[in-house]
Amino acid sequence: MDHKHTEFSSRFAIDPIAAAAMGTDELRHNFHIERLFQPDLVSLTYTHYDRMIVGGAMPADKVLPLEAIKPTGTKAFLDRRELIAVNIGGAGTVTADGLPYEMAARDMVYLGMGTQQVSLASADPEKPAKFYLLSAPAHQAYPSQLIRIGDAKRLDLGSQATSNERSIFQFIHADGVKTCQLVVGMTQLAPGSVWNTMPCHVHDRRMEAYLYFDLAEDARVFHFMGEPDETRHIVMRNEEAVLSPGWSIHSGAGTSNYAFIWAMAGDNVDYTDVDQVAMDQLR
Repeated sequence: MDHKHTEFSSRFAIDPIAAAAMGTDELRHNFHIERLFQPDLVSLTYTHYDRMIVGGAMPADKVLPLEAIKPTGTKAFLDRRELIAVNIGGAGTVTADGLPYEMAARDMVYLGMGTQQVSLASADPEKPAKFYLLSAPAHQAYPSQLIRIGDAKRLDLGSQATSNERSIFQFIHADGVKTCQLVVGMTQLAPGSVWNTMPCHVHDRRMEAYLYFDLAEDARVFHFMGEPDETRHIVMRNEEAVLSPGWSIHSGAGTSNYAFIWAMAGDNVDYTDVDQVAMDQLR
């Protein structure tokens, strides 16, 4: 198998006691994912949190195949998996078994288990597509489907007074596209708002990953993680991702407004199935 267009690494699951003892470098090594979007490369991180794969692909001069990697243990990448690809760059196309899905910025496509041939391409190499890739094990083949940002379920929440005025776009929800366990959405913070997911929560029944984007070069998001009474932070740059185990909070505050894509895999796809954390529990 030719992997000249693919690189991958693995992340083992970390327990809260181990995480509490980690310094900055150890936290970043275990939870932070950078260099997702490199020209003509598919970059994948295989995690041991619900076997979620988090990746990125930025086709420029080439059409990139989505190839199976050793941890999947299968001939094709999606033989036993499902996938969601979200485009955060220029116009591009995901082609699945000969069927092209043309995607503008912030559109996503769901590909069901059993899809054999997947390729990723940009409409203009000077303005390449950036496909954020999320994949989890599947037990059933659901139909592949394109979901444009305008078709997502939108919720407007928060307020300027609490610095968290934001719009949430639910790509996958109970009344929409069916998946086995992948749940993906996007949050856009309004100008002047910086806080996400605060008050925070945990959900032991599923892991989560965040991709922060639409940040200026010198802007940062301070992503908060850890058990509610033992919090830590990781400093995030534009187009970097972070893993959140089921025991951890996942919240952040930026030096400006930003957008982020949140994705979950695990036992339960019910958005409301969370354990809220009161502000006086945080340390």
